[in-house]
Amino acid sequence: MTMPSIAGGVIDLMMEIPTGTAGMGMKQARALTKDQGTDEFSHHPAQYLFKDAGDRMSLAQDPDALVGMMDAHGVAAALVAVNPRKPEGALAMFEKYPTRFLGEVGVDPNAGMKSVRELEATIKLHPNIVAASAAPCLLNPQVPIDDRKFYPIYAKCCELNIPINMLVGVPGPRVPYRCQHPGLLDEVAYFFPELKVVMRHGGDPWTDLCVKLLLKWPNLYYSTSAWAPKHYPRDILEFANKRGKDKVLFAGYFPGISYERIFGELDDLPLNDDVWQGFLRDNAMRVYGLENIL
Repeated sequence: MTMPSIAGGVIDLMMEIPTGTAGMGMKQARALTKDQGTDEFSHHPAQYLFKDAGDRMSLAQDPDALVGMMDAHGVAAALVAVNPRKPEGALAMFEKYPTRFLGEVGVDPNAGMKSVRELEATIKLHPNIVAASAAPCLLNPQVPIDDRKFYPIYAKCCELNIPINMLVGVPGPRVPYRCQHPGLLDEVAYFFPELKVVMRHGGDPWTDLCVKLLLKWPNLYYSTSAWAPKHYPRDILEFANKRGKDKVLFAGYFPGISYERIFGELDDLPLNDDVWQGFLRDNAMRVYGLENIL
């Protein structure tokens, strides 16, 4: 089935701006990993899975180049990271391209209230900064999704009315996975019913459990980051086609995966006609509250 034209353009919920150096969590992974193989990766912490990512990540790109790439593939806006301690570069980008880039703030529950205050202060810097994000497996030490250290951050996200993007499933970097088991979201969703959580990186190999949780909890969502479209889990696509068309959101994962591959493979997704617009744009508009930005 060919991907239809998306009214308003695609919203990509995960992009990193290549700087020419290692990225996508490499620094954090190297601080945790114990195997010698990770030290051989040049740019990406799971480079054995994303074998050509280093070619893209080794070439520094400015926002102008990324906007050109986005235009070529019908992408209206992309979500990028904002460093709460050095936000100036992201703020300048938001000012130059007020409708093309959105921001998320990485949180570290190990820092306690310092991270809570950084999150709030950074969110208030610019209206385009619309979400928090967390990678439990790359925290040092790791923090399980349902750990009490996360609770002040979850409470602040509720207060600020922003979603948190959360890595779930077995991670590509060679670090333990237990802290990211998607089942840990069940108690979080129970205790914080108004908290919007967007699962990232697939939840593999528990995608059937992800579907069950998505069906159970109204404010739990799923994004497709870190997976090429031809590898999107079949049970997630089936869920989107049936009861979950408002629950599954597109995240591209450039430069880990090239836009040429992503959009070349989207045409082969077995999605119903009435699912595409929500998947590629409208669900993101609603979950991230983008009506006054885009």
